[in-house]
Amino acid sequence: MLSKLILLCLGYASNNKIMRIVDEIPHERFKIQIFSYNSKYTLKIELDQFEQSFKIGELDVMGTDDIKSMVTTEFLNKCLKRFVEMREDWHKSFTFKNATSE
Repeated sequence: MLSKLILLCLGYASNNKIMRIVDEIPHERFKIQIFSYNSKYTLKIELDQFEQSFKIGELDVMGTDDIKSMVTTEFLNKCLKRFVEMREDWHKSFTFKNATSE
């Protein structure tokens, strides 16, 4: 019985795909990483406690250099605007939660 359980766990581990970091884009404000998982790239941009993710099929680009070329100043400025909006929304929700719990 125990050997069947071990084999089942090993089979699950070998079939389970792992998301891996394939590249990073240095930036003074954001943490920018490119992941690969399940035939897709995920571009993840982090600022403080917030993150934005963008997925694209591996067959839709010619590798991570294509993705890096898509991360322009204009794109990052729009990401920053969304981060500010996300923080404002989160702050409002947090303030509302505290106001209703009193």
